[in-house]
Order: sequence, then C-alpha cells, then structure tokens
Amino acid sequence: MDSFTPPAAGLQPALAAALALAGDGRAVFPMTLAKRPACTHGVLSATGDPDVIRRLFAARGATLVAMATGTPSGIAVLDIDRQHNGATWWQAHRDRLPTTFTYRSRSGGLHAWYLHRPGLRCSTSAIAPGIDVRADGGSAIYWPAAGFPILSDAPPAPWPSWLEPPARPAWTPPPAPAWRGNDDHRARRYAEAALRRGIEAVAGAGEGARNATLFREAAGLLRLVETGGTTAGEVAEALAHAALAAGLPAREVQTTIASALRAGRPA
Repeated sequence: MDSFTPPAAGLQPALAAALALAGDGRAVFPMTLAKRPACTHGVLSATGDPDVIRRLFAARGATLVAMATGTPSGIAVLDIDRQHNGATWWQAHRDRLPTTFTYRSRSGGLHAWYLHRPGLRCSTSAIAPGIDVRADGGSAIYWPAAGFPILSDAPPAPWPSWLEPPARPAWTPPPAPAWRGNDDHRARRYAEAALRRGIEAVAGAGEGARNATLFREAAGLLRLVETGGTTAGEVAEALAHAALAAGLPAREVQTTIASALRAGRPA
C-alpha cells in the first residue's frame, strides 16, 4: 500500500477507508470508538468483499476501521505504545528498522506495517514493554481513517529478521482429556456449539474487552459441565488457545481462566 486513498464523495470516512484497504488486499471489519467490534464475530468477520463491507459498516457504532492482521491481510503490525514506555524502545531501535508504512495511533503511539511472515503470532510486551505485535489472530485499527496522520507512506517492508517475540508463550494450556460423558449426545452437541461460539467471542474480542470476554465465556461454559456435555479441562484448553491467539498475555490468560474456574464451577 503506497498511501491512504482519500474518501470517495458521499461515503462516510470509515466505509471509504475500509473499501480502499480492501482494494489493496486487506481484510477489514468495523469497530466502535471504544475499540470494540461493531459486528457479531469481530475479527472473524473481517473481509475484503465490498458488498459485505458495506453491510458491516452500516451497523450502529461502526466508526473505526480495523484490519485483520497476519495471513488474512498479508500485514503484521508493530504497535509502539507510548503509554507503556514503548517510545524508549523505539528511540533505541528505530535506526535498525526498515522504512515502512507508518501512522500515528490515538494514544500517541505508532503503528508500523510490515509484510506478514508465516508463523508470526501476536504478542503483548514480549519484545519489550510497550512493544506489541499484531499478526495471525489479531487486528489493528487503521487510525488514518479517523484523521490521524500517516508518518511514512512507504510500501510495507519485510518483517525484520531480528525482531522476534519469544518462540512460545510463557504458559501453554494443558491438553484436556478426551470427553467421556454420558449417552446424552444432545448435551454434547449443545456443548460443542457453545464452545465454538465461546472461541469465536474470545478470538474476536477487541482491545480492552478481551480479558472480560474470556472470563465471561469461560464462566458461562463451565456451567455446562454439570450437563455432561463438556469438561472443565476442555473449556479451559479451548478458550486459553483462543485468548493467546487474540494477543492476551499468557499470565493474564492463566489468571483469568483460574478465576473463571472458581466462579463458574458448578456447586
């Protein structure tokens, strides 16, 4: 992408920007001003189809444009968060980073776009405090659509080979034992459908809502344990992987799920 395409006459800025991004091969979806998805499935609804984009951005509160990062758009975003000391790292390393498409974020930080590399995953402050990676399973708001400046309109450069989050999260959810419930297969089918919805909700939750969404979905799904349709281990494993893919730090995932296990365990 060489530069931001100005909004077409008669279109709201968010929709115009979303259509322009889709024309460049990006998958987009709407967010509210509170940085929460304005569509049912969040990042899972991201698309490059102009007709679907028009429908998504007709929703109430569809004010910001978000891009699904990683494989869907071919772009990974380096998110420099000034509020969490990211500017210190940026000043120390900016000369090592190739020139690439970069714009200012609402918090005063930077979003630098790079070509996605297969296997790159989301991380939060894993490289350094205030330095986040938005890749597979994540998303990034396209702030120029809300009037924030583009600082470099250079095409996205390849992801720097030296810039790597840790190879694995600090905590990996343990595998759940195979389900060995009763013969009520209706309960199992219901639980499986509920698990899918829970995974979609956690994976698609926007920044600021991911932790609360994880807790809500885990506590709710754990109530199905008493029906015999699922197990606490299966719920914890499925939602933990979804939360890690969405970019929640491993420590937060572990703590939130442990809290939900206490709150949602059947009496």
